[in-house]
Amino acid sequence: MARKNNHIRLYVDHPLGAAQRVSLTRDQAHYLFGVMRLGLGGPVALFNGRDGEWHAQVSETGKKGGVLTCVDQIRPQTAPPDLWLVCAPIRRERLSFMVEKAVELGAARIVLMQTEFTQDAKRVRVDKLQATAIEAAEQCEALVVPEVTEVTKFKTLMDGWDTTRHIMFCDEAAAGAATALPDASAPNTTNPWAVFIGPEGGFSDTERARLREVASPVSLGPRILRAETAAIAALTLWQSRLGDWT
Repeated sequence: MARKNNHIRLYVDHPLGAAQRVSLTRDQAHYLFGVMRLGLGGPVALFNGRDGEWHAQVSETGKKGGVLTCVDQIRPQTAPPDLWLVCAPIRRERLSFMVEKAVELGAARIVLMQTEFTQDAKRVRVDKLQATAIEAAEQCEALVVPEVTEVTKFKTLMDGWDTTRHIMFCDEAAAGAATALPDASAPNTTNPWAVFIGPEGGFSDTERARLREVASPVSLGPRILRAETAAIAALTLWQSRLGDWT
């Protein structure tokens, strides 16, 4: 949760609109009233991923709950580019870091996949990662919180893949090769995209061959990058070339 212009920013799963009353969960009430020491009339910025961002004020306080009332809209709703990050689970703290940075860099969805060399799929706590995504969205002024999906096997994911969604395949085997993203003015670059990042051991030969059938491999430079570094680099390159940074 973050402040901007003395406003605390809070994600809520509740409709927002003029004079709309929003009930707080126990955790939200503890944060606002116990940690941040807000009282009646205190300002809070609210967003829900659907109705834009709203200035609200505390209208009821309590140890186990409370109510905020929307006053006026700060920003209308906008959506990030239709870009997914598809990644294999890695060690817990590094995966949490990857999710946080993916939200900051404008990923619209974070898809977890189990590859042949994935080692940490069974220990993934999707609820914890979703909470990380919410906190990141609150801090970085995003209006949408990306969904973090349950882990899906690579074959299942690819068998059901919508071919209209282009794939930016970050292939560690292509390190040092001269590869490039298409220009933003090229045909079909406005279609949905996904960035694929493999696990610590990389993609298997079978997986790499399957991806090459539907995507062009992209090199992220002459060095082999850790998975979380590769995700940040790839999302940055995509945004600067095809996304909302252009």
